Amino acid sequence: MAFQYLTNIPLERAKRDYEDILISEGFRGEAEEIPAVSSLGRTTASPVYAKICSPHYPASAMDGIAIRAEDTFGATETAPVLMKSDGFTMVDTGDPVPEDCDAVIMIEDVIYGEDGSARITAPAAPWQHIRQIGEDICAGEMILPSYTEITPTAIGAMLAGGVMKVSVIRRPTVGIIPTGDEIIPPTDDPEPGKIMEFNSAIFSAMLVKWGAVPKTYPIVPDQPELVEAAVRRAAEECDMVLLNAGSSAGRDYSAAAIASVGKVLHHGIAMRPGKPAILGYAGKKPILGVPGYPVSGILVLEELLKPLILKWYNHGGYREENVSAVLSRPVVSGLKYREFVRVRLGKVGDKLVASPLNRGSGVVTSFVKADGILDIPQGKEGCEAGETVTVRLLRRKSDIEHTLVVTGSHDPLLDELGDMLHASDSSLYMSSSHVGSMGGIMAVRRREAHMAGIHLLNESDGTYNRSAVNKYFPQGGVRLVECVGRTQGLMVQKGSPKGIRSIGDLTAPGVRYVNRQKGSGTRILTDHLCRKEGIDTEKIYGYGREELTHTSVAAQIAMDTADAGMGIYSAAKLYGLDFIPVCTEQYDLLIPDCAWDTTMVQKLIEILSGPEFTRRIEKMGGYTIDRPGRVRSIK
Repeated sequence: MAFQYLTNIPLERAKRDYEDILISEGFRGEAEEIPAVSSLGRTTASPVYAKICSPHYPASAMDGIAIRAEDTFGATETAPVLMKSDGFTMVDTGDPVPEDCDAVIMIEDVIYGEDGSARITAPAAPWQHIRQIGEDICAGEMILPSYTEITPTAIGAMLAGGVMKVSVIRRPTVGIIPTGDEIIPPTDDPEPGKIMEFNSAIFSAMLVKWGAVPKTYPIVPDQPELVEAAVRRAAEECDMVLLNAGSSAGRDYSAAAIASVGKVLHHGIAMRPGKPAILGYAGKKPILGVPGYPVSGILVLEELLKPLILKWYNHGGYREENVSAVLSRPVVSGLKYREFVRVRLGKVGDKLVASPLNRGSGVVTSFVKADGILDIPQGKEGCEAGETVTVRLLRRKSDIEHTLVVTGSHDPLLDELGDMLHASDSSLYMSSSHVGSMGGIMAVRRREAHMAGIHLLNESDGTYNRSAVNKYFPQGGVRLVECVGRTQGLMVQKGSPKGIRSIGDLTAPGVRYVNRQKGSGTRILTDHLCRKEGIDTEKIYGYGREELTHTSVAAQIAMDTADAGMGIYSAAKLYGLDFIPVCTEQYDLLIPDCAWDTTMVQKLIEILSGPEFTRRIEKMGGYTIDRPGRVRSIK
C-alpha cells in the first residue's frame, strides 16, 4: 500500500489495514522455554502435558494405619477385630501405602492396646482414605492448552505433573525512542522552554502491564539523520518500535525516518487526541509513530499498539466493560474525528453520572483522575448535557458505585477530604469536579451529584448561600451543611512589583489579570466588587481570561503570565504569593436529601467534625472553623 501523509483514515480501518499487512509479513509471537516455577502470568506457546501421574504412588489421605481391608470385615462395636502390631503399618498423610495394604483407617478410629495391637470397631472399605495413582493428573493428560495465561495454581499443577520447564510466548521487546531538541530527562527544576521527557515512563509502565518488555533509548535531537539511525537500531534490536514525537503537518522527522527504514502505511488517523499517529513497519516489525502530547500517546498505544501485543500472544481480543451514564455537561466534538473524552464517574441514586475532564492532549493528570473513556463516533458533533452515553470503564464498577460525587466550587480542602474519606474506609472514594457554585447547584437539582461546594454571595445583605438555596430549591429536598469560612483576596506576585494594593489597581497600565470562570462564586464576588467600586471590567486587561480552580489562577501568577487574580489564601500560600485580603466568605456543602443517609455522605460528615480535618485545615491556612458538619438549614 502507498504511503499516505497526514490523511484522516477511520480508526477501525487503520487497525484492520495494519494488522493485515503485519500478519502477511509474518508478525506473531515466538516461543521460549522457561522454568515452570518462574512462569506466572506468562502465556503458553503450546499445550502442556503431564509427564508423570499425580500422585505417582498410592498415598495415604489421612494419618492412621494402613491395613488389608479384608482383615477388618465383620468388625463391630460389640465384636471388634483385634490386629497385632505386625498386621498394620502406621502412616501419615502423604505416606506411600505398603504394597500389601489397600485401606487406611483414620487414627481417631483406632483404639490401641497395651501390647501395641489395634482394636477395629468398623469394617474398612477397600481403598478408603487412599489417594490413587493419577487421582489428580495422569501422565499424558493435558494440563494447560495453548495460549493460556499461567496462574499460581497452574504452576502447582505443572510441577505435580512433573513439568519442570514450559514453552511460553516470549515477551516482545518494544523500543521507545524519545525525540526533540527541547526534551530533557525528568528533573525537579526544569529551565523555561525545556520539556521533561516522561512519556517513556508512562509507555513503559503500560507495556509491562500488557506483558511486553520496554527498552527506552536515549533522547534523540531533531536531526533527521540521527532520528533515522535511532529507528534503524531499534528495529534491529526490538520486536516493535515506538517513535515518540516529530510527527505533524509542520514537522515530519518521524514519518521520513520510518519510511527510510521500512514503510509507512498510514500517517494521520481520524481520532482525537492522536491524529498524527504513524502506522509503519519494517518487515514483520511494527514501527509506530506516536504524538508527543502524553494523552495523545496514551490513546494511540491503547488503540493501536495494545491490539498488536494481544495478537502477539494470540489472544483473540479483550473484553471491555462498558456502562451507560448520564453526561453532566455538554461535550462538543468535530465531525472529522473519532474523539476519546476522559470522564469521572459516580453513581447518584440509580444512575451513573459522567463528568468530562480537561480534554487537552498534554493534560496527563486527566488520565490519572479518569474513571472511563467516552467514545464519540466520527461524524457526530458531540453530546448534550443529560444525554445517556456509553463509557468504557478504566476502573472497577464496584469502586465507582462507592464513589462520592462532589461538584461545584473548587477548594483544595476537597482533595484533603477525599484522602481522609478513603483512608477511613478503603472501600470509599471521592470524585470532585470544578464547575463553579452555580454549576454545583444545578447538578444537585438534576440529581447528578451527592453534594456541591458553594459560596454564593447575596449582594443585598452580604450573607452566603441561603438565598441561593431558597431560590433554586423552592420545594425543598436539600440540606446546607457548614464547612469552613475562607479568606478571599487578590493574589499577586511576591513583593507586588506592579504596585497592586486593591481591586482599583487592576485597571492600571501593564497589569495582567487572570479570572475565574463565569458562574463560580469567586467570579460572582469579583463582579460584585467591581460594580461596588465603579470599575469598568472592560478596562481590566485579561478579565476574560478564565481558569477553573484557585490553584490554576495562582500558578499563572507564580509563573509570571499574570500579575493578579482573585482567589483564596491557601492557594496563594501554596505558590508563595503575596495576598491582599478582601473578605471572609462562607463555604458550605449542599447535600440533597436523597444522598443524606448514604454511608459515603455520613462518613464525610463525621470526618468534617473530627480533629484530623481541623489539623489539615489549619496547616493549609486562610480558613476559619466554627462547627463544620453542622446542618445550617434544611430546605
